[in-house]
This record gives sequence, C-alpha cells and structure tokens, in this order.
Amino acid sequence: MYKYLNKTWLILLAVITLANVSHAQDPHFDLVTKQSHVAIIYDSAECKLNSIVAHLLAKDIESVTGYLPQVQTNLLLAKGNVILIGSIGSELMKKFPESYPAALNGKWECYALKVLDKPTKNIQQALIISGSDFRGTAYGVFSLSGKIGVSPWYWWADVQAKKQQELSISQADFISSPPAVKYRGIFINDEDWGLQPWAAKTFEPTTNDIGPKTYAKVFELLLRLKANLIWPAMHPSTKAFFHYPGNIKTAEDFQIIIGSSHAEPMLRNNVGEWDEKARGHFNYLTNKDSVYKYWEDRVKETKGINAIYSMGMRGVHDSGIEGVKSADEAVPVLEQIFKDQRHLLTNYVNKDVTAIPQALTIYKEVLDIYDKGLKVPDDITLVWPDDNYGYIQRLNNEKEQQRSGGAGVYYHASYWGRPHDYLWLSSTHPALIREEMMKAYETGADRLWVLNVGDIKPLEYNIQLFLDMAFDPLPFKESGYTKQYLLQWVTDIFGKEKAHQIQSILWQYYQLAFERRPEFMGWSQTEPTTKTNYTAYNHFYFGDEAQQRIDQYNALETAAKKMRPQINDNNAAAFYELVYYPVVCASWMNKKFLYRDKSYYYAQQNRLSAINYANLSKASYDSIVKETAYYNTALAGGKWMNIISMKPRDLPVYQAPVLPVFNIGHADVWNIVPEGYVTKDSSLVSEVNAMLLPALDNIGKQQYFIDIFLNKNETIQWTAKVSDNSIRLSKSNGLLNAANSQQRIWVHIDWDKLTTNRNLTDTITFTVAGKQKVINLQIATINNPALKNYTGFIEQNGFIAIHAANFTKQNNGSLNRWQLADGIGYTDHSIQAVPLSLNNEVFADTNTIQTNDAFTTYNFYTFSEATPIVSVFGLPTHPINNNYRVRYALSIDDGPLQIVDIKTTGRSEQWKQDVLRNRAERKIAMPFINPGEHTLKMYAIDPGVVLDEIRIDLGGLKKAYSVLPETKARQ
Repeated sequence: MYKYLNKTWLILLAVITLANVSHAQDPHFDLVTKQSHVAIIYDSAECKLNSIVAHLLAKDIESVTGYLPQVQTNLLLAKGNVILIGSIGSELMKKFPESYPAALNGKWECYALKVLDKPTKNIQQALIISGSDFRGTAYGVFSLSGKIGVSPWYWWADVQAKKQQELSISQADFISSPPAVKYRGIFINDEDWGLQPWAAKTFEPTTNDIGPKTYAKVFELLLRLKANLIWPAMHPSTKAFFHYPGNIKTAEDFQIIIGSSHAEPMLRNNVGEWDEKARGHFNYLTNKDSVYKYWEDRVKETKGINAIYSMGMRGVHDSGIEGVKSADEAVPVLEQIFKDQRHLLTNYVNKDVTAIPQALTIYKEVLDIYDKGLKVPDDITLVWPDDNYGYIQRLNNEKEQQRSGGAGVYYHASYWGRPHDYLWLSSTHPALIREEMMKAYETGADRLWVLNVGDIKPLEYNIQLFLDMAFDPLPFKESGYTKQYLLQWVTDIFGKEKAHQIQSILWQYYQLAFERRPEFMGWSQTEPTTKTNYTAYNHFYFGDEAQQRIDQYNALETAAKKMRPQINDNNAAAFYELVYYPVVCASWMNKKFLYRDKSYYYAQQNRLSAINYANLSKASYDSIVKETAYYNTALAGGKWMNIISMKPRDLPVYQAPVLPVFNIGHADVWNIVPEGYVTKDSSLVSEVNAMLLPALDNIGKQQYFIDIFLNKNETIQWTAKVSDNSIRLSKSNGLLNAANSQQRIWVHIDWDKLTTNRNLTDTITFTVAGKQKVINLQIATINNPALKNYTGFIEQNGFIAIHAANFTKQNNGSLNRWQLADGIGYTDHSIQAVPLSLNNEVFADTNTIQTNDAFTTYNFYTFSEATPIVSVFGLPTHPINNNYRVRYALSIDDGPLQIVDIKTTGRSEQWKQDVLRNRAERKIAMPFINPGEHTLKMYAIDPGVVLDEIRIDLGGLKKAYSVLPETKARQ
C-alpha cells in the first residue's frame, strides 16, 4: 500500500499511530452518567448558528442516551459539566482566556477543543468548543457529534446512533487545520424526479416546493460534512432560490455561502426569473439594458449576504451565449460583461471588488471561448468542470496557478444530457472521483469544489467522500486509501461486525457500475433519444461474458438480501437506502437487458430456454417497480414518499424490456452448442461435425463450456461420453424438461492423465434415446524448454491478454514515471503517468521518448507468425492542461515507437463511446513478429494518463466487452 509514499508521509503516519495510542491518557469528560448530566451554553450575541448547533448537539446527545441536555445562554446558571460554544472573539470565550487558542487567530473555518477542570466555582468541567469563525465553531460542535456516534446522515439516510445509557469521551487539546479547499459544496440539480416532488408533496407541502424547511435540512447536512457552499436547485420544476425570502434567511442562519451554477450569473436563476415576454431576449448585444437591470436588481438585493457571484454569461439554461456566431466573437462580449458585472459589485457590494468572491465556470462552450484568449480578471476563481462523466476537461497550467483568484472544480456525480443521463442511482466510482479530484488538487485547483448531486438521496456516499476529500485531501494522495475510506465509512454507520462485508458489496457494486453504469445498459443514447439495443457483452466466448456479469450481480444481490435481516432494526432503513436498494436495483437493471439478450440469441438457436429468459427479463423490470414503490411509500414510515424515480425523463432504458418476437422451431427435440459456436442460421446447429471447442493446451489450462438444451417441451435423459479419460466434464449426465430446459457443462483437461505423443481425434459424445451428437476437441501438449518457469504472458488461441499493472519490470524516466493506481479501471489496478504537477516540456520525438521517458516492460511469448494488433485500454481522461495531450507510446522488441493520443474533441462520437464505457480503447498495428519471446514496452509521455489493460491480437482475438483474464501459464 505504501510503495510510493515519501518519507514525510510515513513519518506522519507514525505520528498519527502514536496519537491514537495515547488516547487513554487524554482528559476525561462526562456528558451523561448516573451522577451528572451535561448542559450546553452558547454565546447568543454572536449569530443564530450558535443556537442552531447548540440545540442540534443537545438532540444528538439525546439520540444516543435518551437525555436531552439543557441549552442555555447564561453562564451564571451553569453548574456541573458544561459544553461551551462560541467563536474566539465572543464574550463567552473571553471569560476563559486559558482556553483561548492563539493559533485560531485569522484562520478560516478552524476550531479548537479543550477540557478545563473547575474553570468556575459552579462548573466542575467545561468542554470548550471555540471556532476561528462561525462555521469553524459549528464544525467543532459537529465533530463532537461524530465522536459520540451521530452520523451526518442521521436524518438524510436514517442512520441511527448506537444507544448508550452513559456517555463519556476522552478529549485531548485539539486545534484543527484549515480546510484544504476554501469553498466546498454541492449543486442540487435535475431535481424534477426526486427532491422537488418529495419536498412539495411530502416534506414541505405548505411551500409546495423546495423551500426554507428543506434547505434547513440541506444546510445542516452541509455543516455536518464540514461544507460551506450551496448552488441551489434551479430547474423549471423549482421556483428560484430568491423567490422565497425564507431561503435567504435560512442560509444566513446556517452561515451557508450562496452561489449559483455555471449558467446563472450574478445569483440569478434564469429559468425561473428571466421572463422573455416582459424582458426581451437574454442577449447582451441586442438587449443590454434589460439584462443589466436584471443583474443590478439582484446585486442590490444580495448586498451583505454570504455569496459567491458566478460571472460571465451563457444562455438562459445551459446553452451558449446568445448573439454571437463563434468563440472569437464571444471574447470581446464576455470581457465587456465582466467589466459591467464588476461595476455592479463595486457600486452595491464592496468598493474593493477583489474582496468579493467571484467565479467563472469554464463549462462546455466557455472553454472554447477561454482558449481564444479571453481575459478574465485575475481575482476571479476559474472553475474547471469535468466532461459531465467524471473526467475533468482541463486544469491549471503554470501561469494559471499564479492567479490570485485561484481555481476550482465543478464535478458531476449525476447528469442529465448526452450521450446518456445517469440520474437514478449512485454510479460514479469513488476511485475515479479520488483520481480526478486529487489531480485537481495537486495542480492547484483548491479554491472551490462543487459536486453536482442531483437529488442528494442516491448519492450519500459520494457526497461525503467528495467533501471529506475537499476538507483534508492528504490521506487520499495514496490511491489505496479509497478502499480504506469506504471501510471506515460503513464501520461508522453499521459497526465493525458487518463492515468488511458491506464494504465488499459496495466496492463490487461500484466496480460493476464503472464497467457499465446501470443507466447505460440499454446501449441507447439521448439528445436525440434512441431505442435500446442489444448489449456488447459476448454470450458465446470467454466463458460467456454476459452470464459472468449476471453471476456477479446475483452474488451481490444474494449478499445484500442475506445481510438485510441481520442488520439491527435501528439501521434497517439506512441499510436499505445506502446498500440494499442500489445493489438490487442495479442487479435487476442489468439482468433486464442481459436476460433479454439471451432470449434473443437463444431463440436464434431454437432453444426453449429463450422463453424463460424473456420471462426473467420482465420479472427483473417488475422487481425494480416493486422495490421503488416500497422506497416511496413504506420505507421509514413514508418519510421518503416521492423521493426516488426509477425512470427519470422516461428514457427507453428505464421502460419495460422490449422483448423479441420469436418462434422456437421444433425440427429436433434437443441440441448442443459449444463455446465459440455462433450462428443465426438454426439449420447449421445440426451440422455436428463442424462443432469444435476452442483449443485447450497444457500452458493455459483452459476450460470451456458446452450447452445442451431442449428445442421443444419434452423430458429427456442425456449422457456424455469422452474419448479419453483425461477429458473432464463438470457433468456427464442429466435431465432436461420444461423447468430445466438447458444445462451448461464445463470441459477441461486433467493434464496428468493425458497420454503423451497422442495423435487422436478427441471427442465428447452426447446421447439421448440412442441419438448422438459430437463435439470435437483440439488438445495441444506444448513441450517448449523456453517456457519452463516462464513468468511472462503466453499466447492462447491467437491472442494475449495483459493487465497493465502487472508489468515485468519498470524503468523510471528522467522526468516521469508510471505509478500504480489501486482501485481504478476494470482490472481494479491500473498505472498512471506521474508527476501530475509536471510543468516541464514533454518529449514528442520517438528517439527522445525512448531515451528519457519512463516505461513498463511486459514479456510475452508467441507461437504464431503474426502482424499483431495491440489494443490498449485506458481511462478516457483529458489533458491536465493546455500544455499537454493524452499520449503514451509503445514498441515491440524495441522496434519502431508508436505514439498514441487518446485526446478527444468536444462531444465527438469517440468521446461518447469512451465515457459510456469508461474506457478509451485504441488499436495499434505493429510490425511483423516471428514465434518466440518478445517484449512490449509502454512509455509514459503526458502526465495523468491511466492505462488499464492491453490485448495483443495475433489473429484469434474475439470481441469482448469486459476485461479478459490474463493469458499466463497456469498451475
């Protein structure tokens, strides 16, 4: 795990370990015992937030112990043990100068914890929670809530604290560090199918909308997660945030900073507030006065509030700026808009405009305009977006790193748009979030991080991961920490006993979603919307890729169902929301399509089971309907009615499966099909002499399947006989009937039993009622001294499969290296070109690359003469900044170097397919090679490139969607 940690980081780990050991010596503080009950005192002269967090803390203590502490503002009434809450400048804290930590002076959102014995005549002990500012105080209070076992998700995910009759803590003097990212928050977006109908119909019917009551819960969650920023909901289904005065007042009470999205300049919600009939077109060239007045009114209204102003201009709703025909034309228009907007801020907010937080999100077409030389005032924060699918489009270059306004990131964990929405479940892999956001942090994007969270509810884990990383990214520098973080998260919620099992379930859930999100399983697209299609999973090769994915989901589904009754009643709802619902529904969504595919393909082979698979597909859809209805009606006593939609926008992927119309032919009662035997002409199935399993050899020690199945509804007994005792079958006889109309038999060779120097035609003969059908076998014994104890990769059936992280050796370059990246990619272990913060010129000519750049070496052995095609699979990342591309290079046997660039432009078809499968596959034709041992070298060129898998096609590689098992010698 610590292979690439530097010495400083290892020392820090040692310090943390020692600190944990010393907890037993920390001051002891009783909150609730048989003899005493704590009281809470806050400074009421400061801000409403002190009162809010004091009362929430009291409720937290009650949720653990059943005792609700008194909350007071009069220190003179305090006695026994008390918790004192206030910022370092408050009158309350001035009364306890010995607790005044000078280290908090002038700090952003920091807090201190200190226990004092007998600070006054009547107070036995005081736990002082002091903040460098109001939010710092709140973070300190909620850190105590976390310490006593109250989750930030106690309300939003029904996570219940463990009950304790008595409650005490050990608390050493503690001063927090400032958050690594200054502004950290969420964007509520695409709320039409969840948060808005839930708020309007269930939680806040008096407002009939997302209003102050809902936002109070959102803001509390943000503070518990040590966040400070909201981009409010802004779709047409929701009235503008400023429509309800209570929203602004609630944000002020909670000290939450109000921002607005990339398409909403000057805190305006154009969708709800720009009336084209009354105001004219939202066009700064033809209707400047009206637009200016529109902005001016909002700036006047927001004077004195905590806000970050979005600058610039786009269309009314996530569209390009009106009135310009090109990016070149847009540059002077936007530069004038900056001047006018900042004039408004100077007039109404602060004469020093540089003291006002401002941000420009360089989203979609704005990036093209920016790259045309757009001059953005230096104090405006540049916010770099991802491409809506988790891959940040670009980050700071060396010059941009010096800007006083700094930079940030707008990142999606939920999205509406082309090539396809993902609004239903949480399907963005946590390792991808870590990889991209740490890349951002290491290149200086640390001023503002905002996560698009859709409706909040399906994304609980990713929200906390994102915000915890923003607050303290240091441990996330090690890629392996992502799994450790998930383990800690589930431990905090469900306890140690089930933690490892739940972590395993959730990690595999995200792994499968990374390979293909549940929302993308229809192989359809949107904008424009297309019909669903058959998946790219191979049903006939590689052990049946489709069935393997079904089996993986069945295992997850079984694990979740088995665990559900084992979860205590207090956390039954939390387990359902955070684990059970997403796991089982993702499983059913996959099976809905994979069973449909089997129904179609097996009908082509006249299999009676095609009918059964059609029924299973329909049953999977029905299960999603039923489970979603439970979520929306019965879960937590109806608390979450209307919060989850299983069909956002009614896209085809969410609908009942469109099942094939077929007619199973009855020319024969039964038949057999070996792995690799694909036909759409059912008449060929009877040509048994052509049936041949892929080759089996003593190096790869492969196993393959044969399916025996019914063509009509009868009952038969079958037997299978092998031509040699070394041929092993998983079954040699069985019964087929309507309920069990097909069986799969696995074939492998017991190489210890195989006769040497054989020259036989090996067969497996299936017999039913005297009628026989034969499968031919190709068995090869390879006696090659060069392969004795060979540890490289070996050709099997005309191809070689390699996982990029399993290199034979590694050579670091003069400026770069390949680094292992755990948890990312289909293989769960990839390699990434680092350092990420490299600002030196990269090498572009092949001779210099081979001399200076890092490379990994893969030894492989072939039996065929071939002109190989090498397929390299990486993450579809974008260049770190505009000084780079996304290049790597490869060579075989130190021959000619092939440079590959996976950079995509705009929303090209290549980009669409890459993000839909989270893979950038490129095929490279390499020079001719003879049989024997070879080396493949992969060179790092641009920083940030992530490689996952390599396939070498020597003439026999078949199509595969999933990762292939490595072709190595098997014991």
